[in-house]
Amino acid sequence: METQATSAAPFGLRNDVYRRPLATALERLELGPGWRCVDVGAGTGDVAIALAQVVGHEGRVYAVDSDPLARDASARAAARYSQVVSITQAAEDLLLPEAVDLAFCRFLLLHVADPVVAVSRMAGVLAPGGWLVAQEPITSAGRIAGKPFQMPDARHPDVGAYLPAIVRDAGLAISDAWAEAPAGIGDGPVARYVEELTGVDARDDPIVLPPLVTVLARRPS
Repeated sequence: METQATSAAPFGLRNDVYRRPLATALERLELGPGWRCVDVGAGTGDVAIALAQVVGHEGRVYAVDSDPLARDASARAAARYSQVVSITQAAEDLLLPEAVDLAFCRFLLLHVADPVVAVSRMAGVLAPGGWLVAQEPITSAGRIAGKPFQMPDARHPDVGAYLPAIVRDAGLAISDAWAEAPAGIGDGPVARYVEELTGVDARDDPIVLPPLVTVLARRPS
């Protein structure tokens, strides 16, 4: 039996095993209509679309990814949402046409060349009083059948352990920080996530996914 709740997921992220930390963060910020947001490392646009559903047509969501194929995929997925603007851009080169109220990233900093530069650029696009929400894993703390989780392709697999310091050093005031790790055994979202990520069928093994460290921080007014 999965340890995760089976109730409907907020923010349109029903199939996202890490949905609860994101939903918690956005609820604490009281994200609402009219907000301007950027999702850095947006991938195929799931989170950008979830943000768009909340900010409405009066808001704006920039879906930024360094991969042009991901940019195209997010643009197709968000075709119904005129408030989503898909951009091809590296996180370390982030530059937007306007300041935003929320800069968000998840599973981004473990892949970029320089996490410190990426967070500094995200801080730089915030309007005064704007929020940064960063969510990054401590990969080696995850477990499959008691053995450490591995992500050999990641440049900084345990960047979550340093995330509060990186955010603080970018000049932002940290409001809250915590870690959360989905767990499960048997066929379910956690096992399917592991198989998709690693190719390993671990349905018979107890799984604790890598803890996701969430940091909420604000640019001083």
